[in-house]
Amino acid sequence: MLLEIPDVFTREEAAAMHEALCQADWLDGKVTAGAQSAKAKRNRQLAESHPLAHDLGQRILERLATNAVFMAAALPEKIYPPLFNSYEPGHDFGDHIDNAIRPINGTRERVRTDLSATLFLAEPDSYDGGELVMRTGFGTQAVKLAAGSLLLYPGTSIHRVEPVTRGRRIASFFWVQSLIRDDGQREMLLDLDMAIQRLTQTGAEQNALIQITGVYHNLLRRWADL
Repeated sequence: MLLEIPDVFTREEAAAMHEALCQADWLDGKVTAGAQSAKAKRNRQLAESHPLAHDLGQRILERLATNAVFMAAALPEKIYPPLFNSYEPGHDFGDHIDNAIRPINGTRERVRTDLSATLFLAEPDSYDGGELVMRTGFGTQAVKLAAGSLLLYPGTSIHRVEPVTRGRRIASFFWVQSLIRDDGQREMLLDLDMAIQRLTQTGAEQNALIQITGVYHNLLRRWADL
């Protein structure tokens, strides 16, 4: 599942976050890369312990908790605290796959990376390059979203960030451990959920709605990884 979730934040909210991040001190992005990824990673990253990372990360988590599309698509059990990266001219991140398990710094908790997420915070016309390129079963797909929009994609996917040649690409990224480990099952549940919502809005016959809602919850009960 490759899903764009628009307007998680308004353009104005994203611009304010972007401005604050531009004033921060950044580290070499290799600090969170695995052994293989570090060879391909050329960017900068906000320290996880930075107060701004904590404050903005909490805002992101609070907003996602009220976003119906994100909750329906991700069915989150755990979310890794959001991180922030910056790509400037000469920066890129070659083909890689995210680590399967991410320990949360300062805790004993670990997150299985069923889903990866990128929240774009720079307007797409403010920088050249920087597309997030995914390898899919239907070929490669390049994504560059409006500021405030989020891309949700399988943690199993091979992806890269194209070289930035002008401007500055700032984004937040994080991982989700879902109640549903299998991507295909999550996608079917999302399709069912969206269909139920549309049928509800159009005033579908009540018994049919109860039946299809029951199918959704029985599949969720069968597949949930608890």
